[in-house]
Amino acid sequence: MKQEQIKTLIDALAASDLAELEYSENGSTLRLVKLAALGAAPVARTPAVARKAAKRTVEETAAPAPAGDECLAPLHGVVHLQPAPGEPPFVQPGQAVEAGQMLCVIEAMKMFNEVRADRAGAVRQVLVQSGQEVEAGQPLFRFE
Repeated sequence: MKQEQIKTLIDALAASDLAELEYSENGSTLRLVKLAALGAAPVARTPAVARKAAKRTVEETAAPAPAGDECLAPLHGVVHLQPAPGEPPFVQPGQAVEAGQMLCVIEAMKMFNEVRADRAGAVRQVLVQSGQEVEAGQPLFRFE
């Protein structure tokens, strides 16, 4: 398992309501546990032999956009502003959006995580470019 994959899983867990996350790949298992009572960051544990398949995926950790003037990335990954190359973007500056409308997709570990608006409003500014790598908590859109 690559260090970047582990970082992506840690970011995904930190941005979610989950207490723990387990991921298996090529005979290794990574188990992340939040220590909420202590306010600490997730702790990674990697047993030598995987005993069961992953029960949760990064996809489950994708969260809706937070309230406020900006939509923040819920996890680390590559942002896609359009469904496919050559197609129009999900949203554009000046466009009105409804609560629950898809704003973009963040690809992390070959999984596509939808980022949706949590409230109605208008897109004032798109702060990232399609194909750009983003960090968890990075602003993606600014709303009016």
